[in-house]
Amino acid sequence: MAADGPGVGPGVVVGVDIGGTKVLAGVVGDDGRVSSTARRTTPGRRVVTQRVEDALVEAIVEATAGRPLAGVGVAAAGFVDSGGERVMFAPHLPWQGQPLRELLEDRLGCEVRLDNDANCAARAESRHGAARGATSALMITMGTGIGGAVLVDGHVLRGANGMAGEFGHMQVVPDGQACECGRRGCWEQYSSGNALVREARMLMREQPSVLSEMSGSDHDRITGPMVTAAAEEGDLVARRAYASVGDWLGVGTANLVAALDPEVVVIGGGVSAAGDRLLDPARAALQRTLVGAAHRRVPPLVAAQLGPQAGMIGGALLVSRPGRRPDPAGQARR
Repeated sequence: MAADGPGVGPGVVVGVDIGGTKVLAGVVGDDGRVSSTARRTTPGRRVVTQRVEDALVEAIVEATAGRPLAGVGVAAAGFVDSGGERVMFAPHLPWQGQPLRELLEDRLGCEVRLDNDANCAARAESRHGAARGATSALMITMGTGIGGAVLVDGHVLRGANGMAGEFGHMQVVPDGQACECGRRGCWEQYSSGNALVREARMLMREQPSVLSEMSGSDHDRITGPMVTAAAEEGDLVARRAYASVGDWLGVGTANLVAALDPEVVVIGGGVSAAGDRLLDPARAALQRTLVGAAHRRVPPLVAAQLGPQAGMIGGALLVSRPGRRPDPAGQARR
C-alpha cells in the first residue's frame, strides 16, 4: 500500500479533510481533479485519539484501492503548529498537542503533510477555484463551526504559532452563547451549521414549520441539511434561520475586511451550499456594517467553487511531487 519509508515516490497523492462530523479522503491529481474518494464519520471529541486516526487511515486505504501511496496531505479542523507537526487544539476533535504527522507517517510509510483545513481550502481555491488570480483574499469556511484563512501576496498567512485565521473564535457577543472552545460569544455560535440548526429550533417555538414533520416532531433530530431542504420548500422558519446566519456572516466579515482589506472574500464549507440564500443577507450586512463602505471598493463575497472537496484538494497541494509546478499559495508566510 505504501512507499518504503517516508518520502515522495511513485504512486498517488491523497488529500484528507477531517472536520467535526466527517473524514473525507480522495486521490487528487496535479490538476486538482479528484479520481476517487472515501468517507468516514468522525468519532467525536470525547474519544481516544487513536479512534480518529483509525478513521483517517481507513478512509485513505479505501480511497487508494490498493494503489501505492506517494504522500498524504491532511487538512485538519484545529490549530496546527507552525512546523506542521501537531494539532495543538481542536474544538470538535480530541487532539491536544497530538503529533499527527509523525503518527500517520509511521502507519502509512509515506510522506505526510499537515495544516489547518481552512488554510488548505484557501490554497485550493487560490490554485483552482474562486480566488484564482487574486493576490490577497479571505477564505471563510462554514461547517460545524467557522474556520478561516488569509492569503497575502499569494501566500497563506499562518502566524507565529501557525494559528492565524481562527476567525470563528473571535468574540462578537460578550457573555453570549457558550462555545465548544470553552469561551462565550464566539462568531461561530451565530454563523455556522450549528448556529443554523439552533436558530431554526428557536424559531419553531414561534410558528409552524415543515421541520416538525421532517424530524418526526423531535426537534433534537433537526440537522443543517433538513433546514436547507425546508428553506428550498419555502418554509419561513428555515428561511428566517438562514437570514439570521447570513446577517451574522456579513457582520463578522465586515470586521475582517476592515482589518485586512482583501481583493475577494470566498465563502466555503457545507453551509455555503445554500448559495445566495446565505450570501445575499451576508452581502447586505457587509455593505451596511463595513466602515467607509461608500468610499471604498467593497470586496465581492463569493461562493467557493470547489465545494466540499476544497480542504481535501488543498491538503493534497501540501505534498510535493517531482516535476510539480511551484505553488505560491502552498507556501506559508509567518
